Amino acid sequence: MSNLPSSANVRTAFITGATGQDGSYLADQLAGQGWSVHALVRTAPAKGTVVGDRAFSLHLGDLSDHNNLKRVLQTIQPDVVFNLAGSSSVAESWEDPAATISVNATSVAALMESTWKLQQDAGKEIRFVQASSAEIFGSSTDVPQNELSRICPVSPYGASKALAHHLVGVYRRRGMFVSSAILYNHESPRRPAKFVTRKITSQVARIALGHLETLDLGNLDATRDWGWAPDYVDSLVRMATYKDPDDFVIATGISHTVRDFVRRAFESAGISHWEKHVRVDPRFIRPIDASEMRGDASKAQRLLDWKPTVDFGEMVSQMVQNDLVVEAKRLETPHTSSRGGK
Repeated sequence: MSNLPSSANVRTAFITGATGQDGSYLADQLAGQGWSVHALVRTAPAKGTVVGDRAFSLHLGDLSDHNNLKRVLQTIQPDVVFNLAGSSSVAESWEDPAATISVNATSVAALMESTWKLQQDAGKEIRFVQASSAEIFGSSTDVPQNELSRICPVSPYGASKALAHHLVGVYRRRGMFVSSAILYNHESPRRPAKFVTRKITSQVARIALGHLETLDLGNLDATRDWGWAPDYVDSLVRMATYKDPDDFVIATGISHTVRDFVRRAFESAGISHWEKHVRVDPRFIRPIDASEMRGDASKAQRLLDWKPTVDFGEMVSQMVQNDLVVEAKRLETPHTSSRGGK
C-alpha cells in the first residue's frame, strides 16, 4: 500500500502533539512499524523520554515559535509531518477564541510553509498530514457528513479547524502532498481528564468505588459519532502512505448521545440505576452546540482500506475499566467493579 519514499528503508516522522492521546498512539504505531520517530514537546528531556509505550527522539519547542519549528524540521529532515498539536477543547475555545485560532490555524500555516520550503531546499517530497475535526461541519444539514459537506463551524474551535482545513487545500494546490484527516470524536483511556468523556468514566469509577455521589454534566442530548482512538490514528498512517493526498472523513457512521455514553459507563461499572447519580448543571452547557455529528467514512474505507475495529460499547467499557483501576489506586481503595447493581 505504501508509496512513500524512504532512505535506507527507514522512514522518518515528525509528530507535533505527541504527548496527547492521538500523538502517543501514533508514536507507538510508527515506532512499532520501524519508523524513526521525532516529536515536538513543550517541556521534556531532549532524548529518550517515553511518550507512549516506546522511547523516541523529543525536541523542545512550541508551535508558536515558528523559527524554532524551521530549525527542528531542518535538523530532522522528515519524510512525513503529522500535525496533531493545538487546542482540542471546544469548551475552552469559547474562553479564549484568539488563542485557539493562533495555535490551531496560524501555527498550522507556519508549519506547512516551513515544510514546503524544506521540501524545495531538500529536493525531496515531504508529506504532511493535518488532524482536522468534525467540528468544521458544525451546523451542516447533511447527516451523515462527508468530505463534500458544507463547512459551517459553530464554535471558535470549529472555525480555527476550518481555517486550517482550507489551508491544506491551498498548499495541496500549490503542489504539496497534504492530507486532511477529518476526525470525528474518538476516545481511549489516554484521553485527558478535561474532556467530558474521560470526566464521565473517571467519575463513574469514583461513584462505583463509593467515593462520589453525583456526576454533573451539561447537555445530555448532544449527539456525536464516537470511535476508538487507536483506530483513528491508524488512518493517519494510511493517509501518509497512500499514493495521493486528499481529505478523508474518519468516523464510525453511528451516533450516540451523551446520555448513551453515560448509561453505558455506569453499566460497565455495574450500576444499573444510574439516573439518580446524574445532575444537569447549566454551567456545562455550551453557548452553541453542533447538530448531530455523524460521519460517512466510505471514502476512507474504499481508498485506504480503513475501518473501525472497536465499537462504542467496548470503547466505553475499556475506559471505565481503566479508570476503576486508576481511581482505586489514587484513592488507595481496594479495587471493585460493582456496587451490587445500584
